[in-house]
Amino acid sequence: MTTNAEAMIVLNDFPALKSLVWNRDPLRAMPACEAFALYERNWRFVDTGRLTEREMRLIRDLAGAYGNGAPLIS
Repeated sequence: MTTNAEAMIVLNDFPALKSLVWNRDPLRAMPACEAFALYERNWRFVDTGRLTEREMRLIRDLAGAYGNGAPLIS
């Protein structure tokens, strides 16, 4: 995934992210920077053992774009 200011993430496409935003419409897209902020703030609730390969790739891409060099996962 390429991240940029206009990138939008559909919550329903990523199970861990979807579980973090239980109070939002999972079919509605959110800006990539906001998705990263949600992962970062709520990382303690993410079961890293259950992340899909696709979601791990997303998290790495988001951390690279918005994380100031600090990865959430290795």
